[in-house]
Amino acid sequence: MIILGIDVGGSSLKGAPVDTVAGRLTQPLVSLATPQPSTPAAVAEVARELASRFKTSGPVGFGLPSVVREGRVYTAANIDASWVGTDGAQLFGTALGRRCVLLNDADAAGLAEMRLGAGRGLKGTVIVLTLGTGIGSAIFADGVLLRNTEFGHLQIGGAAAESLASGRARIKRNLDWPQWAEALNEYLAYLHGLFWPDTFILCGGVTENYREFAPLLKSSARILPGELRLEGGIVGAAVAAAESMS
Repeated sequence: MIILGIDVGGSSLKGAPVDTVAGRLTQPLVSLATPQPSTPAAVAEVARELASRFKTSGPVGFGLPSVVREGRVYTAANIDASWVGTDGAQLFGTALGRRCVLLNDADAAGLAEMRLGAGRGLKGTVIVLTLGTGIGSAIFADGVLLRNTEFGHLQIGGAAAESLASGRARIKRNLDWPQWAEALNEYLAYLHGLFWPDTFILCGGVTENYREFAPLLKSSARILPGELRLEGGIVGAAVAAAESMS
């Protein structure tokens, strides 16, 4: 099934048609700048323009940097605060003239990895972490997603985890790879003490340098790199839209 997936971020909207069985983009992705201010109406117009670049039909999946419940947006990270309370499914549906399915962007990346990437076929508890500007999270129990977790906001020593162990934190704190891996290990140990996962899957921009820090990682759980790299959010959004049809 070919479904259009769109990943909404603070700097850009990226989208492409996705083969939701094979887990690959069927055309090169298109990236358009996120409007500033990134109000719902302005973002919906950019999404309409992006969708018009592809000849697809059926539902469209959207990953947003937000807590999303039944299509309504409850938080806004890196997008305009006016998104809070917006019925995003209705907004995008009206703009595109198609049914739209929304979910949190880290949930989308996690869904992609669990269905089509490093987590395919894994049982037990799996935590997917997106390590980039912040830390996004998605937790699965035997393949079932618990939506809208915000594990990057957990407090470690009085500070949010993402201020210590995200990709941006590494640069901001001027950490080399061993120092950053030590901070990430502390975070993984904290998560393990709370949830006892069988597997961590690490995704996001930092994993472009996975070979630099992989030998330094330590956990009682198995640690795997994500396979879908920076396309995971697009693939996962499309997968969510496809699964909504069943």
